[in-house]
Amino acid sequence: MLTQVVEVLSERGYAATRFADVSQASGVAVSTLQGYFGSREDMLVEALQGATSGEVEALAELAAGFEDPWQQLVALVDRGLSTPVATWRMLMEFWTAAAHDAELRAHAGALAEQYRQPFLESVQRGVDSGSFSPRFGVAAVVDVMVATMDGLLYPLVLDHRASADLDYRDVVLAQLAFALGTDA
Repeated sequence: MLTQVVEVLSERGYAATRFADVSQASGVAVSTLQGYFGSREDMLVEALQGATSGEVEALAELAAGFEDPWQQLVALVDRGLSTPVATWRMLMEFWTAAAHDAELRAHAGALAEQYRQPFLESVQRGVDSGSFSPRFGVAAVVDVMVATMDGLLYPLVLDHRASADLDYRDVVLAQLAFALGTDA
């Protein structure tokens, strides 16, 4: 059911997603949706948390498969850059709504921190092992890396560019290698 909420949210936008739209997409009665979620906002927040938690879990599983910190970080970046446009669209809608709502902003902040964590752990692991000699603070490097990936959101959602059009990945990895003091 959350999958349908995410789909409707990414297509209709945060402000325009209603129980009736999700009911039509999922085949679940509006009264059942209202009983399960309570409010429309709770439904949308739960969908975002579910989608983001799934991505965070996937990042953690992916990271566990690498011994080399640089290879681990590259895999995480690749995963981040390959986020489906529908997911970016959903996040864009949620972040826009969160800019005007303190409760949603708190949820968005917690989710952003969860997403950032595997990247932070990967970089710190590289520092601890001596693989990385960062030129800047670890937290700052991770913030710039995540912000750089998030910056791809609008060109992709607005269909102005595809990530492959930009050599974006190579630039992100070159910036990371410089910032982390590695010639990987």
